[in-house]
Amino acid sequence: MNQDPVWERLTREAAEAAKSEPALRGLLMTTILEQTNLEAALSVRLSRKLAYHATPEGDLKEVFMEAFINDPVIGQRIRQDIVATFDRDPACDTYLSPFLYFKGFQALSCYRVAHYLWKHDRKILAYYLQSLISEVFAVDIHPAARIGGGILLDHATGFVAGETSVICDNVSILHEVTLGGTGKNTGDRHPKVMSGVLIGAGAKILGNVTIGECAKIGANSVIVRDVPPHTTVVGVPGQVVGKAKEDSPAFWMNHNCMG
Repeated sequence: MNQDPVWERLTREAAEAAKSEPALRGLLMTTILEQTNLEAALSVRLSRKLAYHATPEGDLKEVFMEAFINDPVIGQRIRQDIVATFDRDPACDTYLSPFLYFKGFQALSCYRVAHYLWKHDRKILAYYLQSLISEVFAVDIHPAARIGGGILLDHATGFVAGETSVICDNVSILHEVTLGGTGKNTGDRHPKVMSGVLIGAGAKILGNVTIGECAKIGANSVIVRDVPPHTTVVGVPGQVVGKAKEDSPAFWMNHNCMG
């Protein structure tokens, strides 16, 4: 059997937490310690959080497991997201934290299942899952959007990604960021964010523009034009103010855009 260091560490942390905090023992047993792998554990955890209206928890769990089994790339990207969150978020000191608590990680994991459904022409269910994600996590990602692995969606509240948005691997995004369109046009109309990019809180990136590799977007900036790779952009409208000082702003999470 192939080793899974993320799952092994998660179960170890869960066992330690269950021992030290008896009030959490039931939750940890049900969602992690009684499960056989990360995919099964996430299916339990996320279906419980999303169970709403007339859709039973068990039905949602089956949808999650179907996606995880039929598309192993989802599990690979989820593991990359856990590691990215641990490595980049100073408030995260265990793998257990994003699994149990961080709505950015949880919303992104749910989106990945909605995207699976969208690709398999199950759009009604994909839209339904999108609506639940929005209501439960205050994160609105269209199921057709394409998002790579190693994503840190930090805090996450108010994050929006439109239908034709693309986010490549290893990107860090803060809360209240919008990847939106500019009007009623159809077709390819949303931003493309390349790898290594850091997007500050409240930034609005609008239209079919490209944010170049390892660029840095300052908080509350409004971007309506392409951003060159390895540059720092701030303001309304966004203006290039220099080169990004880090080789990968997404990893270093330095939001000082002027110093």
